[in-house]
Amino acid sequence: MVNRTAAPLLLRTGDKVKLEQWVRSTSIPAGLASRARLVLLAAEGVANQNIAVQVGMSRPTVNRWRARYARSGMAGLADLKRPGRPRTVDQSKIITETLTPPPRSLGVTHWSSRLLAARVGVDHSTVADAWRDYGVKPWKAETFKFSTDPELVAKVTDVIGLYLAPPDNAIVLCVDELGRDEAR
Repeated sequence: MVNRTAAPLLLRTGDKVKLEQWVRSTSIPAGLASRARLVLLAAEGVANQNIAVQVGMSRPTVNRWRARYARSGMAGLADLKRPGRPRTVDQSKIITETLTPPPRSLGVTHWSSRLLAARVGVDHSTVADAWRDYGVKPWKAETFKFSTDPELVAKVTDVIGLYLAPPDNAIVLCVDELGRDEAR
């Protein structure tokens, strides 16, 4: 019987460290992490059939990714453009609308994918795709935002007044009315 195990895959200089980072990463696409794991196993001399089982791919798929890495290195592990009808949605319009505050009549502080989808006339998954492609997270504020409430000064004065001079025999509590745990 002929031994048909492929020879260990030769890694390019510096690729092992990068491939190991990709395998551990939680921020890269899962397919890319699987391909990185495949290449590392192939470099260790693991048989293609065993690699296929470990990474959940068919053996022909393992062969194809091995060949792409051998031919193009790390760049060979990237997804290629897929055929199909070109995108007809203007994602820049979705992003522009996302950066525009929602109307006060909606009673929200930021857009949800469903609210924005109704406004621009697309499916909510299309909005979510645009947000993902551009790295936009309207629900996550990482900077201080000024309130647009015209009654803000009066409200803050009332609250501070309670803290500075609470009524007799009273306990003053502060409750986050939005229910979000953002104070970390």
